[in-house]
Amino acid sequence: MRISFLAIGTLAMLLPVGAGASVPDAQANRLGNDLTPIGAEKAGEGDIPAWTGGLTTVPSNVTYKVGDHLPDPFASDPIKYTVTSANAAQYDAILTEGQKALMKTYPDYKLNVYETRRSCAYPDNVYAATKNNAKVGELVGGGSGVEGAIMGFPFPIANNAFEMMWNHTLRYRSYKVTRQFAAAPVTRSGDYTLTIVQDEALFPWSDPAKKRAEELNNISLYYLANTIAPAREAGNVVLVYDALNATLNGGRQAWQYSPGTRRVRRAPNISYDNPGTNSDGLSTSDAFDGYNGALDRYDWAVIDKTPKLIAANAYKAEAAKYKDFLKPGHLNQDLIRYELHRTWNFEAKLRPSTRHVYARRVYHNDEDAWQVSAAELYDGRGQLWRVQEMQQIQRYNVPLCNAGAEVVYDLQAGRYLALAMQNEEPAVNYFADELDPSRYTPNSIRQLGVR
Repeated sequence: MRISFLAIGTLAMLLPVGAGASVPDAQANRLGNDLTPIGAEKAGEGDIPAWTGGLTTVPSNVTYKVGDHLPDPFASDPIKYTVTSANAAQYDAILTEGQKALMKTYPDYKLNVYETRRSCAYPDNVYAATKNNAKVGELVGGGSGVEGAIMGFPFPIANNAFEMMWNHTLRYRSYKVTRQFAAAPVTRSGDYTLTIVQDEALFPWSDPAKKRAEELNNISLYYLANTIAPAREAGNVVLVYDALNATLNGGRQAWQYSPGTRRVRRAPNISYDNPGTNSDGLSTSDAFDGYNGALDRYDWAVIDKTPKLIAANAYKAEAAKYKDFLKPGHLNQDLIRYELHRTWNFEAKLRPSTRHVYARRVYHNDEDAWQVSAAELYDGRGQLWRVQEMQQIQRYNVPLCNAGAEVVYDLQAGRYLALAMQNEEPAVNYFADELDPSRYTPNSIRQLGVR
């Protein structure tokens, strides 16, 4: 690793939280020059090529029309090499601890590694906002909130791990988005029942009409999820308002409608380490989307920045049928594309005065997206309990870099949870202009649930 990465990492570990997240103009002007517009190293390194702009439009080698799933522009890429339990020691430095544990647990688990394609890209207005954020964005509340910044990435030249996780949480995912996804808790034998969810999100943070975070009434996200299958779960609806500063107004607000009671109730349990909705107890509320919600139960620290193998450009996986994708023990690894990317690696250690089922969490965030790509979750004994993987994909029709399917492997239970799968669902609509912010109320979710 070049000294520039080590210097950046050392700075991030030494600066105290809230010590002034904004950077001088000279540093901000690196964005778009030696750094990409969101703060990654533009230069290549070994098998990692230079970033040359990513995929900002539909590539010329695919045929796509609005409403389709995205064709794979890299379908002809051959496998460069495969990492297995037999040769894992040879690739030790570029494997995460979670990948190593999965290979020890499942002898047939493998990683097919392809050419690294630095395809991540975002709209020009996101880049412009991100550069301004570098100059004005500030951490507040001991790392629990953001002020000054708006749109894009709040801390493209991050000073600490709190800022890195805020980059993940507030990353650009358009303004109004709707989708349908499937979740599947998979047994040791490979059996599963699909849960189908229709969800939608409004990201006030990405509202082009807003100029500063202070205009958002402390809400960064309105999220609505309606379970539509199987029949016994249909009609359960969840509404979440996520806070931009968890120390104000009680932080996250959530409500749940149950068709059994025909009532809408406050749902403070949709946070932290309570079992995630539709997770069959295999994940926590704050692990959805890699990590979500308040950061206040942990102390966060940067470990380093190093090349790691991550699931990226996951077009092939998203095109697979569920029966081919979901297998006993783990996902069908022949369908998953891994690439070598530089990742920021940092950890969260549980504060002595707080509680959570995970005493330690280690994250690997791709520098080109600031998104959680992989994570290891440790129990109170210090034992590795669960392993997360986010299958990154460039939505070149928007453009934005976001996760496709997610998976949580429970090493102790011998089961796993695959979620956010869109394989056999309608294509995600990142331009859902019809969504009306006024309908995101507790009363509206009752009406939705009783249809």
